[in-house]
Amino acid sequence: MISDAEKTYLHDDLRWIRAATLAKLDGLGEYDIRRPLTATGTNLLGLIKHLAAWEARYFGEVFARPFPEPLPERGTDMWATEHETRAEVIDRYRRVCDHSDATITALDLDAPGHVPWWPSPEVTLFKVLVHFLAENNRHAGHADILREQLDGAVGDGESAASGEPAFWENRRAEIERVAKAVGQAPTG
Repeated sequence: MISDAEKTYLHDDLRWIRAATLAKLDGLGEYDIRRPLTATGTNLLGLIKHLAAWEARYFGEVFARPFPEPLPERGTDMWATEHETRAEVIDRYRRVCDHSDATITALDLDAPGHVPWWPSPEVTLFKVLVHFLAENNRHAGHADILREQLDGAVGDGESAASGEPAFWENRRAEIERVAKAVGQAPTG
């Protein structure tokens, strides 16, 4: 049996990764937080909107504790429309997090839930908490890369270009040299 200490540990990790992901928007203008930086249109504000929608579903619908506000339709949650402000998206995300925190706090880890979109839909809070923590970490990694593309900020806001730019230039050049050497090597 998993104890309340482990539940607290997982919940604290979820709180930390939420804050780290949200911080990727800090200091950026409206264009940069909405700007599609991949072929599929992935952008920072869209990641926050997406995380809010799915966190509301996982810790709301799944445990018969629905989030009391409308959620975006599936497939429309990866970007913010021109009528959705940064503040609206962030505030909704924070309300969803508060709602989820209340669910996590109120239920035992073995509390049953139902995920209708999973092949094996009968779950527990533990399973959903671990799943969503992994999902959130995955999107935090996306946000890390997007932010680095925008202004070089890495990790917890440290700039790759600050401090020792020559180090990062040399590191990148060495990695590029190796990739070319291996990519041109004969196969088989």
